[in-house]
Amino acid sequence: MITAIVLVHTAVDRIPETAQAIADLDGVTEVYSCAGDVDLVAIVKVREHEQLAEVIAGQLSKIEGVRSTDTHIAFRSYSRADTDAAFSIGLD
Repeated sequence: MITAIVLVHTAVDRIPETAQAIADLDGVTEVYSCAGDVDLVAIVKVREHEQLAEVIAGQLSKIEGVRSTDTHIAFRSYSRADTDAAFSIGLD
């Protein structure tokens, strides 16, 4: 699975509607509104790189209210749950 983190700049008066429209796209697993340099952060998970272009460039960037995007591809995922699971293998 390929994960992309998409930083989204939106029209300020359309943040809730834009966030929901992004969340409704196939391949988008989560959308966060946040403070800081960007308005929304979307997590996109797809099986093939070509699907990133379809979801991000083909759909997400064309949603009303989206002004610009900045996409980052994740190489690895780290979480406490993953670490705990790795160290608990065979310790029953």
